[in-house]
Amino acid sequence: MKDRDNQKIIVLINSLASGGAERVLTTLLNNLVNKYDCYLIFIENDIKYQLDKRIKILHLGENTNNSGIVKFIRLPIVAFKLSKIIKKYKFTRILSLLSRSNYVNIISNIFTKHKILISEHSLPSLQYGCSNLQSKMNIYLIKCLYNFSDEIITVSKYGKYDLEVNFKINSKIQTIYNPIDISFIQKEKNKKLEIDRTKFTFVTIGRLDEGKNQKLLIDAIKSLNANLWIIGDGVLRKELQDYINKLNLNDKVFLFGLQLNPFVYLAKADCFVLASNYESLGMVLIEALACRLPIISTDCLSGPREILAPKSDIHFKLKDKIELAEYGVLTPIKNVAKLRESMSLMIDDKKLRNNYKEKSIQRANYFNIEKIIKQYEDIICVK
Repeated sequence: MKDRDNQKIIVLINSLASGGAERVLTTLLNNLVNKYDCYLIFIENDIKYQLDKRIKILHLGENTNNSGIVKFIRLPIVAFKLSKIIKKYKFTRILSLLSRSNYVNIISNIFTKHKILISEHSLPSLQYGCSNLQSKMNIYLIKCLYNFSDEIITVSKYGKYDLEVNFKINSKIQTIYNPIDISFIQKEKNKKLEIDRTKFTFVTIGRLDEGKNQKLLIDAIKSLNANLWIIGDGVLRKELQDYINKLNLNDKVFLFGLQLNPFVYLAKADCFVLASNYESLGMVLIEALACRLPIISTDCLSGPREILAPKSDIHFKLKDKIELAEYGVLTPIKNVAKLRESMSLMIDDKKLRNNYKEKSIQRANYFNIEKIIKQYEDIICVK
């Protein structure tokens, strides 16, 4: 498009409560609003991230406390609510992020015709790989609905593969990596943080749930002369705190909860570590690179390998060894011994740490908003 001025960008998301996708959207819109008329539609009115005041906010008014079953039953109702907004504002193209918003975006086209753009920020085959009812419902909805979208954005190359091969999605799919605003991160990380740090410190960021597997980190650090900061909140917070208490690790493992400025913690730590069982991309890895941290990550599907070892085969996964990759250390998933070995190596090998620090910002620049935003503009901007 030659003239992008006065064009509209319309985005639908569940909420801005927390999470990587929510932070990505905030970064995107806060930059796009300098050039475009931006609308953000929330299914639930829960905003934790700071949005530019020029962004126009619309709400569908759903209850944040609804159960998964209720949310499933109400999908057509929420889609009808969205269709009324589409008609009122004469929207012709909507980008949605996250599964539930994607379902609503697609179903709303029953009531009004618009171009459907969806962004998948998970690996559905792993995210919904359990045998419970919620997973089965999501797998069913993805298989039934996603082929009705006009275009799909995945945040990793393996995410594209997952949809095409495991879900037989034949809509147009392209991969656009999540962007970061490096200048913003540099400003935020330099803010004051009153915290004592007496020994080598690892830091991790993420929801406290089974998929992020913070328990593996707690087990790995038990015998190491180091501290662990855990940033994030979630359903396992009490269970993790009880586990820390049980192991008498209160003097070395700290749960700091959800932090709107996690970068200031990254700046004060010595190494970032991720123990996830699966990731769509692993936004926190890119943010840690931007804070010039050396990184250890499980070699989970799919993002860590794409970020830390970009020249390698995305289908290759470690089984029983660690890998000193180009931009960080990779370890097998769910392997406490190899994770501990990697953490011990990072503590003891100052040369290795410094090597990764020097390379970190080089890799982070690949994901800078100024580069990624152009790819989004070609998809989501309309006159």
